[in-house]
Amino acid sequence: MTSFKAKSVRTFGPNGNINGYLTELQKDGELTTAYLTVAYPDCFKGYHLHKIRESNYVCIRGQVTVILYTKGRGRREVKLERGDKLNIPINVPTGIHNTTREEAWLVNFPDPPYDPSLNGEQVDFTEEEAEAWMKAK
Repeated sequence: MTSFKAKSVRTFGPNGNINGYLTELQKDGELTTAYLTVAYPDCFKGYHLHKIRESNYVCIRGQVTVILYTKGRGRREVKLERGDKLNIPINVPTGIHNTTREEAWLVNFPDPPYDPSLNGEQVDFTEEEAEAWMKAK
């Protein structure tokens, strides 16, 4: 049996305010195979994309709107409520918006698992940059 101290980090929105946190749920050595993303009430998290790993969300509490910018499909919004699942492929700028009055909890099973040694694997965007990325050929 292996035990570990779960790492938890606060996350911040574009305005510099705390918008939630991430907590490791499951590890495989140095790799994180599952983590909890918490979005505080009426907060936005994002925009960002992953170059190497997909996100596989399961909403376990609350409700969020996931905003996706995909080449060919444009901007789309997907509402997730408790029990809903969503796969986000690599290279898709993504934002998470909690418009409710309670915390929203998403468990993410990244594929491949999160590797803290991969610098530059996550790219952060403003909304304008995400729209421009989507329109670029």
